[in-house]
Amino acid sequence: MADGISLRADAALGQAPAIRRSADLNEAAGKFEEVLISQLLKSARHSDSGGWTGEQDQSSSSIMDMAEQHLGELLGSQGSFGLARMVVSQLGDKK
Repeated sequence: MADGISLRADAALGQAPAIRRSADLNEAAGKFEEVLISQLLKSARHSDSGGWTGEQDQSSSSIMDMAEQHLGELLGSQGSFGLARMVVSQLGDKK
């Protein structure tokens, strides 16, 4: 529930609460898609004992973790899987 302070801040910024909520929902849905894609990539790598590179050592594991996270962020930010769009359509305001 919105309080008087946040409503005044939104009004001062020229944003209606509904518009701000929509922007927040879009951002959160996009971040959710990024994290989910990263976790899917990590799960796929760990299900194979040798990983993507066929080797299993500390440095390659750290590098692959970063690469999977970055790839997840790139794919998620573009809405590649369409998960963010589905979350927004389910949780957003119905017109």
